[in-house]
Amino acid sequence: MKFLITGGCGFVGSNVASQLLERGEQVLVWDNLARANSSRNLDWLKTLGAFHFDQLDLRYPQQVSEAMQRHRPDAIFHLAGQVAMTTSMQNPRLDFETNVMGSFNMIEAVRLHCPEATLVYASSNKVYGDLQGVLLAEAAKRYTAPSHPKGIDESATLDFQTPYGCSKGAADQYMLDAARVYNLNTVVFRHSTIYGGRQFATFDQGWVAWFCQQAHALEADASRAPFTIAGNGKQVRDLLYVDDAVNAYLAAAKHITEARGQAFNIGGGLANSSSLLELFDQLSGLTGKPMVYTETPWRHSDQRFFVADNSKASKLLNWQPLTNKTDGVTKMLEWTRAIT
Repeated sequence: MKFLITGGCGFVGSNVASQLLERGEQVLVWDNLARANSSRNLDWLKTLGAFHFDQLDLRYPQQVSEAMQRHRPDAIFHLAGQVAMTTSMQNPRLDFETNVMGSFNMIEAVRLHCPEATLVYASSNKVYGDLQGVLLAEAAKRYTAPSHPKGIDESATLDFQTPYGCSKGAADQYMLDAARVYNLNTVVFRHSTIYGGRQFATFDQGWVAWFCQQAHALEADASRAPFTIAGNGKQVRDLLYVDDAVNAYLAAAKHITEARGQAFNIGGGLANSSSLLELFDQLSGLTGKPMVYTETPWRHSDQRFFVADNSKASKLLNWQPLTNKTDGVTKMLEWTRAIT
């Protein structure tokens, strides 16, 4: 098969490309190299095997259409996008053009040039907004959702909030509608937290990796100034190690007959859920240094609790996460140490 990865020099994209190259598949990578450190991931991929790379911007339909017509892939993992909620607030036009128009251009190019291809889109748990209907309880170090013992499933009400939530949600719905209206083989993954190697995190995106960076910095200098967190640290996400995320994409391509036209919540599940405070405890245990931080106000539309119920993905894709959060965070910290 011929696989195309948009955003293939990003965190998840480079990991997908790496595994496909290891399998000996034909790999196409598209990336505009706008994000910091994407060139580092491109250089890393070049050490792993031969693949075709196009530096292009999905916002421009002619670029997308011509490249799609030229290559006609069998499966597409559409991972390119503007990924930070805070950036979307500062520059909503860029967020819209990248996430909505870029995804629309992808759908159109597939419809016109390779309508039989599988197209899997990386959406977000942010399409569910604040999850106002989910009643929470507050424990010493985390929020819990007693009425959702397996997490949040795909029946949760869509509630697009913030420019980022709106742009990801709009693309999410375009993808699902393309299966209904144009009979395309589209699939939507609504992701929670993904973390792991090749993730060059920033303050506003990639929180597990970011706090691993802070832990490593404290390891080197325990007297450094405290870092900041938004809120009280009890907010909870489920942690999905990147190898398991890659396996989910490959599973969607393998089981496209069952998956087409479907949205899936994809995350680490309740067993791999963690609050910020619980992550800090783990990192302190690994480094021997306390995580020294100060609190700042909550970010707008920051969910207090999101854990993906993976039941649908387990049933239709025969997929489930395999890496537990203890091992995964340990690997993340080791990778952070190695690149610093």
